[in-house]
Amino acid sequence: MSLDITSAQALWFLPFVLPISLWVVWSDLSTMRIPNKAVLALTAVFLVVGLIALPLADYPWRLLNLAIVLLFGILVNAAGLMGAGDSKFLAAAAPFIAPGDFTLISVIFAVNMVACYATHRMIKHSGLRNMAPDWQSWTSGNKFPMGFALGSSLVIYLWLGVMFGQ
Repeated sequence: MSLDITSAQALWFLPFVLPISLWVVWSDLSTMRIPNKAVLALTAVFLVVGLIALPLADYPWRLLNLAIVLLFGILVNAAGLMGAGDSKFLAAAAPFIAPGDFTLISVIFAVNMVACYATHRMIKHSGLRNMAPDWQSWTSGNKFPMGFALGSSLVIYLWLGVMFGQ
């Protein structure tokens, strides 16, 4: 397996993205919200670390991805298909993905989404739920905390980039 992101780029991003992604996962599971501060922190990481990790010629194009995904997210949110926090997180995560890895990140997200959904539903209906009895995601009806799958997918992608990147 070869990724377009380089191992060095992924290694620069991962230590900063990991705690923010864990924050997003925890927050969405517990409150069904992705904090704007987490989205802004993820964006700030790219703005600063991206200048170090990426070739200067690639940097503005990656920022353009943020703008395009944000515009798409606004439309999807307006149509009621996705939460605003999910849309904003996707936009903030977009510049971290090498353009040639779009198919790979789509597969990672699809498989991870199924795994996260199944894990959430199994725990919701088991005694493990008592470890976090007040989490809103347990009682949110058919709504699913997408931040669980989004945050972990970004971390999985960067981890694979460290291991198998160019």
